[in-house]
Amino acid sequence: MKLTHLRLVAALADTGMVSAAAKAVGMTQPAASRQIAELESLLEAPLCDRLSRGVRLTPLGHALARHARSVLLHLAQAEREFADLRAGRRGAVAIGAAAGPAMEIAAPAIARVRAAAPGVKVDIHIDVSDALARELLASKLDFIIACAPEDLDPQAFESLAVGVEEARILVRRGHPLLGRAPATLVDASAYEWVTPARGAPLNRAVDALFQGANVPAPDRCLTTNSTFLAMMLAASSDALAPVAGAAAHFVGRDGAPGKLAILPTAFSIVAQPYSLIATRHRALSPAAQTVYDIMRDQALARVARKS
Repeated sequence: MKLTHLRLVAALADTGMVSAAAKAVGMTQPAASRQIAELESLLEAPLCDRLSRGVRLTPLGHALARHARSVLLHLAQAEREFADLRAGRRGAVAIGAAAGPAMEIAAPAIARVRAAAPGVKVDIHIDVSDALARELLASKLDFIIACAPEDLDPQAFESLAVGVEEARILVRRGHPLLGRAPATLVDASAYEWVTPARGAPLNRAVDALFQGANVPAPDRCLTTNSTFLAMMLAASSDALAPVAGAAAHFVGRDGAPGKLAILPTAFSIVAQPYSLIATRHRALSPAAQTVYDIMRDQALARVARKS
C-alpha cells in the first residue's frame, strides 16, 4: 500500500466522486480508477459501490479512509516538526550563565525566545564562569554567558564580548550605613561580607578593590555561589552582599517590596567583561543557534543603549 493510495481513499471519502478525488490529489481520473482497482485487488474486497452519480464507500472503504486520515495526519505533524527543527523552532537548549548575565541578558531574552520559538525548551544553569566553561567543553551546555575562563585554552572558544559585570552592595533596610554619606571602603570593611566563592570574577574584583585601595579586607567573610542565599543573609544581619547590578536593582531599588536596599558607596565594584561563549569546533544545533542569536541581539542592543 502506497501513500498515494491513502491520499486517494481519504479524498474519495471526502468528495464521494472519483473525478473530484483525483483532482484533489493531483492525478487524472483514469489514474485514480487504476489506483482504486489496485487497492481492491490488494485487499481482495471492494472499496466502493459505483452509483449513477459518484460512489459510496463500503464498510471496508470507510475503515481504510479512517486509518488513512490518521496516517496522513501523523505524517503532516512529522513534516511540521521536522521543519521546525530545521528552522530552530523546536528542540532543547542548555545555557550556562553567571548570575549577572543571567539577570541582564538571559532573563529579558526569554520572552523573545518564547515568541520566536515557542517549541524550544530552554534550561539555564547558573554557576561561576570557570565551572561553566568546563561544562561547555564537556558538551553539557550549548553556550554560556560568562567571563572568559582564565585557566583554559582561549583557542577552544568563540567569544563575543557583550558587557561588563557591575556589582552593587545589598544591605538590610535600616542598616547602620544607610541614611548617611555614601559608604567608603573603610566603612564597609567593618562589616561582614557575603561574596561568591574564591576564583569567581566578582570575588576577585572585591579582593582587588581592597588591595588597590590599601584597605584591609574584612575580618569576617562568608562565600557562597548562591545569590539568593547571599540576599537572605544580608536581609537578616548587618552583612554586606555584593551582587550583580541587575539583581540588586530588582530587589533593592527604591520602592521595591522586601527587606533589602542598595547601599550608596563612594567606590565601584567592576568585575571583568563577560561574553557569549561557544566552543570553536562544535556547531550549534538549529534551536541553540536561534536562542544564541536572540541573546546576542539582546546583549548588543543593551550595550548600544548604555554607550
